[in-house]
Amino acid sequence: MHILTGTASWTDPTLLACGRFYPRDVRTPEARLRYYATQFHLLEVDATYYRLLDARVAHAWAQRTPEDFAFHVKAHRLFTGHPAPTQDLPGDIQQELAGQTKLFYHQLPRELQEELWRRFLIALEPLRLAGKLHAIHFQFAPWIQRGARGMALLRECQRYMDEHVMSVEFRHRSWFSTKTASAWTLDVLREANMVHTVVDAPQGFDNTVPALWDATHPDLAVVRLHGRNADAWGNNTGASSGRFQYEYSPEELAELAQSIKRLAERVRNTHVVLNTNYQDQGMRNAAGLAAALRNTPALP
Repeated sequence: MHILTGTASWTDPTLLACGRFYPRDVRTPEARLRYYATQFHLLEVDATYYRLLDARVAHAWAQRTPEDFAFHVKAHRLFTGHPAPTQDLPGDIQQELAGQTKLFYHQLPRELQEELWRRFLIALEPLRLAGKLHAIHFQFAPWIQRGARGMALLRECQRYMDEHVMSVEFRHRSWFSTKTASAWTLDVLREANMVHTVVDAPQGFDNTVPALWDATHPDLAVVRLHGRNADAWGNNTGASSGRFQYEYSPEELAELAQSIKRLAERVRNTHVVLNTNYQDQGMRNAAGLAAALRNTPALP
């Protein structure tokens, strides 16, 4: 049983501003990553969701972390059904899209789709070659529903993942709305060798799914904890809206630890990402969960 815990951000502005996680003399990106890696052995990169990465940055991350450090990298938002401002794309691609301010993946010419994938994956090569890229995480848009269109997008992403582990997080309840739908979705992921992402999030919304504690990949299970801030979940203005502001109680962490341990018995590696990114909540939640995992016995 091998379980890693970590966070979905290490440079969030509110984290840096609060001054509670990093020592005062840790001020540069390099120093912050090196310090983070002394506290946790797993990190999810979200910068790649917004912009294409430079391979030199990925190389630096590989050099600044221990040999056994694990990265998860979020897929670019265009690949997961979200729109992207053209100003966030590389300059030469912007020129090809002159006159457009925001677009979806399906609005791109096929040659530009291919080029974006090529650049996205090439930039990750330093992490892959270092053995530190453990998953590329696809957080699909909340309007991507179970059905022909949703499956077409899933298969499109799968085409490019031959050399990578693909973890999948759905954000529309249709994928797990009934037992039949849940079984069908898990079978799809299992047959495609994709990782089902177990989520902990407020329930009762179209853009949340239940925490379905199952594994679809023999080597990896992924758990993402978004907090349980139901009052703010409907706000869609980003992290500052309060959606991901949540501190798990010791009782909640103990309960989660039991479920995680049971899941971990079924796979070789289990990675748990805290997506509660306000100030140092992610770090405190991740450390608290790690302690709960050490101290809480798994139920039979």
